[in-house]
Amino acid sequence: MQLEIVTPEKVILSAQVTSVAVPGVEGEFQMLENHAPIVSVLEEGKVKIDAGNLVLEEETKTLFTKGEDGRLEFMIKGGVLEFSNNKAIVLAD
Repeated sequence: MQLEIVTPEKVILSAQVTSVAVPGVEGEFQMLENHAPIVSVLEEGKVKIDAGNLVLEEETKTLFTKGEDGRLEFMIKGGVLEFSNNKAIVLAD
């Protein structure tokens, strides 16, 4: 599936990923390929990305950390998620 993480300043990530977990208002939830379409408000927390051997661009590499489970993590203060047609877009604050 395709994942885009966008902030008001720039596109942080645009890549093929296996899964993404986001901090929803009612708790963390995960999306895999062919997930049902959804729009959700996000709260402060970590966007967790399973992307195999994804190589990050130099200018955004420092924005991500690697979690204990090996997934990439990106902190957000809040935002909105839209998932449709195997494309997840995170509009992050």
